[in-house]
Amino acid sequence: MTRTTDALLAASAPAIWGSTYIVTTELLPEGYPLTLAMLRALPAGLILLALVRRLPPRNFLGQIFILGALNFTIFWALLFVAAYRLPGGVAATLGAIQPLTVLFLSYLLLGTRLIWQGIVAAIAGLVGVSLLILGPDTQLDPVGVAAALGGAVSMAAGVVLTRRWQPPVSPLVFTAWQLTAGGLLLLPLALMIEPTFPLPTPENLLGLAWLGLIGAALTYFFWFRGIARLGPATITAFGFLSPLTAVLLGWAILGQSLTLLQFLGALIVLNSVWLGARAGRMATNRIHEGARA
Repeated sequence: MTRTTDALLAASAPAIWGSTYIVTTELLPEGYPLTLAMLRALPAGLILLALVRRLPPRNFLGQIFILGALNFTIFWALLFVAAYRLPGGVAATLGAIQPLTVLFLSYLLLGTRLIWQGIVAAIAGLVGVSLLILGPDTQLDPVGVAAALGGAVSMAAGVVLTRRWQPPVSPLVFTAWQLTAGGLLLLPLALMIEPTFPLPTPENLLGLAWLGLIGAALTYFFWFRGIARLGPATITAFGFLSPLTAVLLGWAILGQSLTLLQFLGALIVLNSVWLGARAGRMATNRIHEGARA
């Protein structure tokens, strides 16, 4: 596949993740963040594991569980907490610090060059997301704010370490390992901390199927594949597509209005995605040129 195809597949992941907020609030019961995160991760991971039929080597289990914790256990648990305690726009805006965090972690842990265009794109994207979804009557909940920020940092670390610890297996196998590990870590937490999950309704099952099969198994395969082929610095700007999708779904499904300021924010977000991907490609190319020299 061409680099453009790789980028489009990777970008489709955060675009689909933008549906998490509306699916969570409209189709899933409130008050079960750990259980919902577990039900999203573990079944999807086990299905993929049954398909690939390959277990991680024993000496790699520690790294797999660290990645599963960062990318799924911690991130998704905090994501559901933020979704319940904050308006989707606020949670998405706070989560938009992730691309900037990825850039600096890539510099520290991977030796990726800091390109000024990448930093500008990350800051501009944060501004664009703020214009897109924050309003004058926005309410802030301290616990929700902490959860959103913590989740963004957790996933940023997971993205960078996924590239650093990339094993010689296919992205599908790597996705199966991480999803299963993340779900296994969530299982005892959900059982110990939260009340018994109610009997699922058809709407609950639909929401869980979407978040697990499409929003987890398929999209994280595309995402980890993009990290392996394009590098964290290139794909991190695609994360801005998640709040953009969330706003468009709110407009299309919930009948929410869009202002001129929001349209301006959307344009800034799209330009930030393009500039960030271009800057990431430049940073990756410089590493390769340095290695050849």
